[in-house]
Amino acid sequence: MFEETTEGLKAFVAEGNYDETKLEEEVISKFADISYSVSQIEQQNWNEVWEKNFEPMQIGDVFIRAPFHESRPGVKYELIIEPKMSFGTGHHATTSLMILEILKTDFKDKTVLDMGCGTSLLAILASKLGAKNLLAIDIDEWAVENSIENCGRNNVSNIEVIKGDATGIKGRQFDIVLANINRNVLLEDMKAYASSLRPGGEILFSGFYETDIEVIQKEAEKNGFSLLNSDTLNQWAVVRFLKVGT
Repeated sequence: MFEETTEGLKAFVAEGNYDETKLEEEVISKFADISYSVSQIEQQNWNEVWEKNFEPMQIGDVFIRAPFHESRPGVKYELIIEPKMSFGTGHHATTSLMILEILKTDFKDKTVLDMGCGTSLLAILASKLGAKNLLAIDIDEWAVENSIENCGRNNVSNIEVIKGDATGIKGRQFDIVLANINRNVLLEDMKAYASSLRPGGEILFSGFYETDIEVIQKEAEKNGFSLLNSDTLNQWAVVRFLKVGT
Protein backbone atom coordinates (compact mmCIF):
# COMPACT_ATOMS: atom_id res chain seq x y z
CA MET A 1 0.00 0.00 0.00
CA PHE A 2 1.18 3.52 -0.75
CA GLU A 3 0.46 6.81 0.99
CA GLU A 4 1.24 10.24 -0.47
CA THR A 5 2.54 12.86 1.97
CA THR A 6 3.81 16.42 1.58
CA GLU A 7 7.36 15.07 1.98
CA GLY A 8 7.18 12.16 -0.45
CA LEU A 9 5.76 8.66 -0.60
CA LYS A 10 5.31 6.03 2.11
CA ALA A 11 5.20 2.39 1.02
CA PHE A 12 3.94 -0.41 3.24
CA VAL A 13 4.88 -4.03 2.59
CA ALA A 14 4.64 -7.26 4.57
CA GLU A 15 7.97 -8.07 6.24
CA GLY A 16 8.25 -11.40 4.41
CA ASN A 17 7.88 -9.69 1.03
CA TYR A 18 10.48 -6.95 1.60
CA ASP A 19 13.62 -7.28 -0.55
CA GLU A 20 16.02 -4.35 -0.18
CA THR A 21 18.26 -5.52 -3.04
CA LYS A 22 15.30 -5.60 -5.41
CA LEU A 23 14.18 -2.19 -4.13
CA GLU A 24 17.61 -0.70 -4.90
CA GLU A 25 17.94 -2.31 -8.34
CA GLU A 26 14.39 -1.93 -9.68
CA VAL A 27 13.17 1.29 -8.03
CA ILE A 28 15.76 3.53 -6.38
CA SER A 29 18.26 3.25 -9.25
CA LYS A 30 15.65 4.65 -11.68
CA PHE A 31 15.29 7.95 -9.80
CA ALA A 32 17.71 10.82 -9.62
CA ASP A 33 18.54 12.36 -6.24
CA ILE A 34 16.26 10.25 -4.07
CA SER A 35 16.67 9.00 -0.50
CA TYR A 36 14.68 6.57 1.62
CA SER A 37 14.55 5.01 5.06
CA VAL A 38 13.14 1.70 6.31
CA SER A 39 11.43 1.01 9.62
CA GLN A 40 9.45 -1.90 11.07
CA ILE A 41 6.02 -1.26 12.53
CA GLU A 42 3.74 -3.40 14.64
CA GLN A 43 0.85 -5.28 13.09
CA GLN A 44 -2.34 -3.21 13.16
CA ASN A 45 -5.79 -3.01 11.59
CA TRP A 46 -4.47 -1.30 8.46
CA ASN A 47 -7.86 -0.45 6.96
CA GLU A 48 -8.75 1.36 10.17
CA VAL A 49 -5.39 3.14 10.28
CA TRP A 50 -5.62 4.17 6.61
CA GLU A 51 -9.14 5.54 7.02
CA LYS A 52 -8.09 7.46 10.13
CA ASN A 53 -5.13 9.15 8.41
CA PHE A 54 -6.49 9.79 4.91
CA GLU A 55 -7.88 13.32 5.05
CA PRO A 56 -10.08 14.91 2.36
CA MET A 57 -8.29 17.56 0.31
CA GLN A 58 -9.32 20.62 -1.67
CA ILE A 59 -7.14 21.84 -4.56
CA GLY A 60 -8.63 24.86 -6.29
CA ASP A 61 -12.17 23.92 -7.30
CA VAL A 62 -11.49 20.20 -6.75
CA PHE A 63 -12.49 18.39 -3.57
CA ILE A 64 -11.00 14.90 -3.20
CA ARG A 65 -12.40 12.47 -0.66
CA ALA A 66 -12.59 8.76 0.05
CA PRO A 67 -15.93 6.89 -0.01
CA PHE A 68 -16.09 6.99 3.79
CA HIS A 69 -15.84 10.82 3.93
CA GLU A 70 -18.90 13.02 3.78
CA SER A 71 -19.63 15.03 0.66
CA ARG A 72 -18.86 18.76 0.72
CA PRO A 73 -21.80 20.81 -0.59
CA GLY A 74 -21.04 23.65 -2.98
CA VAL A 75 -17.76 22.37 -4.44
CA LYS A 76 -17.45 22.56 -8.19
CA TYR A 77 -15.78 19.17 -8.73
CA GLU A 78 -15.95 16.36 -6.19
CA LEU A 79 -13.81 13.29 -6.80
CA ILE A 80 -14.28 10.09 -4.79
CA ILE A 81 -11.00 8.19 -4.70
CA GLU A 82 -10.07 5.03 -2.80
CA PRO A 83 -6.37 4.60 -3.63
CA LYS A 84 -5.71 1.23 -1.97
CA MET A 85 -2.20 0.47 -3.33
CA SER A 86 -2.26 3.05 -6.13
CA PHE A 87 -0.67 6.50 -6.40
CA GLY A 88 -2.87 9.56 -6.79
CA THR A 89 -4.89 11.20 -4.02
CA GLY A 90 -3.78 14.81 -4.43
CA HIS A 91 -1.71 14.88 -1.26
CA HIS A 92 1.62 14.70 -3.08
CA ALA A 93 2.94 17.91 -4.62
CA THR A 94 3.13 16.45 -8.14
CA THR A 95 -0.54 15.45 -8.13
CA SER A 96 -1.54 18.86 -6.77
CA LEU A 97 0.51 20.60 -9.47
CA MET A 98 -1.09 18.48 -12.19
CA ILE A 99 -4.59 19.21 -10.90
CA LEU A 100 -3.96 22.96 -10.91
CA GLU A 101 -2.68 22.78 -14.51
CA ILE A 102 -5.59 20.59 -15.57
CA LEU A 103 -8.01 23.20 -14.23
CA LYS A 104 -6.43 25.70 -16.67
CA THR A 105 -6.86 23.35 -19.64
CA ASP A 106 -9.66 23.16 -22.19
CA PHE A 107 -10.77 19.51 -22.32
CA LYS A 108 -14.01 20.07 -24.20
CA ASP A 109 -14.48 17.18 -26.68
CA LYS A 110 -10.78 16.28 -26.45
CA THR A 111 -9.19 12.83 -26.59
CA VAL A 112 -6.96 12.37 -23.53
CA LEU A 113 -4.23 10.00 -22.36
CA ASP A 114 -3.48 9.55 -18.64
CA MET A 115 -0.12 7.76 -18.64
CA GLY A 116 0.85 6.02 -15.40
CA CYS A 117 -2.68 6.66 -14.19
CA GLY A 118 -2.47 5.18 -10.67
CA THR A 119 -5.93 5.85 -9.22
CA SER A 120 -7.01 7.58 -12.48
CA LEU A 121 -7.69 10.73 -10.47
CA LEU A 122 -6.41 12.92 -13.32
CA ALA A 123 -8.38 11.10 -16.01
CA ILE A 124 -11.57 11.31 -13.95
CA LEU A 125 -11.09 15.05 -13.46
CA ALA A 126 -10.43 15.53 -17.19
CA SER A 127 -13.63 13.62 -17.95
CA LYS A 128 -15.61 15.88 -15.65
CA LEU A 129 -14.05 18.88 -17.42
CA GLY A 130 -15.51 17.75 -20.74
CA ALA A 131 -13.06 15.31 -22.32
CA LYS A 132 -14.75 13.18 -24.98
CA ASN A 133 -12.88 9.92 -24.44
CA LEU A 134 -9.87 8.93 -22.40
CA LEU A 135 -7.29 6.18 -22.13
CA ALA A 136 -5.72 5.46 -18.73
CA ILE A 137 -2.65 3.19 -18.61
CA ASP A 138 -0.61 1.77 -15.73
CA ILE A 139 1.93 -1.03 -15.52
CA ASP A 140 0.47 -2.37 -12.27
CA GLU A 141 -2.57 -4.65 -12.23
CA TRP A 142 -3.80 -3.29 -8.90
CA ALA A 143 -3.76 0.25 -10.32
CA VAL A 144 -5.86 -0.90 -13.29
CA GLU A 145 -8.41 -2.58 -10.99
CA ASN A 146 -8.43 0.43 -8.66
CA SER A 147 -8.90 2.83 -11.60
CA ILE A 148 -11.90 0.90 -12.87
CA GLU A 149 -13.42 0.99 -9.38
CA ASN A 150 -12.79 4.74 -9.06
CA CYS A 151 -14.35 5.44 -12.46
CA GLY A 152 -17.48 3.66 -11.24
CA ARG A 153 -17.49 5.59 -7.98
CA ASN A 154 -17.46 8.85 -9.94
CA ASN A 155 -20.05 7.77 -12.55
CA VAL A 156 -17.51 8.17 -15.36
CA SER A 157 -18.01 5.83 -18.31
CA ASN A 158 -15.75 7.28 -21.04
CA ILE A 159 -12.39 6.12 -19.64
CA GLU A 160 -10.76 2.99 -21.04
CA VAL A 161 -8.32 1.52 -18.50
CA ILE A 162 -5.60 -0.88 -19.62
CA LYS A 163 -2.48 -2.48 -18.15
CA GLY A 164 0.74 -1.67 -19.98
CA ASP A 165 3.44 0.86 -20.77
CA ALA A 166 4.05 3.36 -23.58
CA THR A 167 3.87 0.60 -26.19
CA GLY A 168 0.13 0.54 -25.50
CA ILE A 169 -0.36 3.93 -27.18
CA LYS A 170 1.26 3.00 -30.49
CA GLY A 171 -1.03 3.95 -33.37
CA ARG A 172 -3.36 5.99 -31.17
CA GLN A 173 -3.76 9.78 -31.29
CA PHE A 174 -4.54 12.19 -28.48
CA ASP A 175 -5.23 15.90 -28.10
CA ILE A 176 -3.88 16.04 -24.54
CA VAL A 177 -1.43 13.80 -22.67
CA LEU A 178 -1.14 13.73 -18.87
CA ALA A 179 1.93 11.99 -17.46
CA ASN A 180 2.78 12.16 -13.76
CA ILE A 181 5.52 9.54 -13.66
CA ASN A 182 9.27 9.96 -13.01
CA ARG A 183 12.06 11.66 -14.89
CA ASN A 184 13.70 8.57 -16.39
CA VAL A 185 10.45 7.09 -17.69
CA LEU A 186 9.40 10.43 -19.19
CA LEU A 187 12.73 10.74 -20.99
CA GLU A 188 12.62 7.16 -22.23
CA ASP A 189 9.05 7.45 -23.54
CA MET A 190 9.24 10.98 -24.99
CA LYS A 191 9.27 9.71 -28.60
CA ALA A 192 6.16 7.64 -27.97
CA TYR A 193 4.33 10.66 -26.58
CA ALA A 194 5.45 12.77 -29.55
CA SER A 195 4.14 10.17 -32.01
CA SER A 196 0.76 9.95 -30.29
CA LEU A 197 0.09 13.64 -29.67
CA ARG A 198 -1.66 15.52 -32.46
CA PRO A 199 -0.03 18.73 -33.75
CA GLY A 200 -1.29 21.61 -31.63
CA GLY A 201 -1.90 19.21 -28.74
CA GLU A 202 -0.60 19.76 -25.23
CA ILE A 203 1.25 17.52 -22.81
CA LEU A 204 1.51 17.97 -19.04
CA PHE A 205 4.47 16.34 -17.29
CA SER A 206 5.15 15.96 -13.56
CA GLY A 207 6.78 13.46 -11.23
CA PHE A 208 10.24 15.05 -11.12
CA TYR A 209 12.15 17.75 -9.24
CA GLU A 210 12.45 21.36 -10.41
CA THR A 211 16.16 20.70 -10.98
CA ASP A 212 15.12 18.24 -13.71
CA ILE A 213 13.13 20.78 -15.75
CA GLU A 214 16.08 21.57 -17.99
CA VAL A 215 16.74 17.96 -19.02
CA ILE A 216 13.03 17.30 -19.55
CA GLN A 217 12.73 20.44 -21.69
CA LYS A 218 15.80 19.56 -23.76
CA GLU A 219 14.47 16.09 -24.61
CA ALA A 220 10.97 17.45 -25.28
CA GLU A 221 12.27 20.06 -27.71
CA LYS A 222 14.23 17.36 -29.58
CA ASN A 223 10.89 15.63 -30.15
CA GLY A 224 8.95 18.64 -31.46
CA PHE A 225 7.59 20.15 -28.25
CA SER A 226 7.67 23.81 -27.23
CA LEU A 227 7.57 24.81 -23.56
CA LEU A 228 4.46 26.81 -22.63
CA ASN A 229 4.88 27.13 -18.87
CA SER A 230 6.12 25.45 -15.71
CA ASP A 231 5.42 25.62 -11.99
CA THR A 232 6.94 24.20 -8.80
CA LEU A 233 5.82 23.17 -5.33
CA ASN A 234 8.05 21.87 -2.53
CA GLN A 235 10.89 21.37 -5.06
CA TRP A 236 8.66 19.27 -7.37
CA ALA A 237 7.75 20.50 -10.84
CA VAL A 238 5.09 20.45 -13.54
CA VAL A 239 5.68 21.51 -17.16
CA ARG A 240 3.32 22.08 -20.06
CA PHE A 241 4.43 21.62 -23.67
CA LEU A 242 2.82 22.30 -27.03
CA LYS A 243 3.26 19.91 -29.98
CA VAL A 244 4.40 22.21 -32.77
CA GLY A 245 3.62 21.62 -36.44
CA THR A 246 0.50 21.27 -38.52
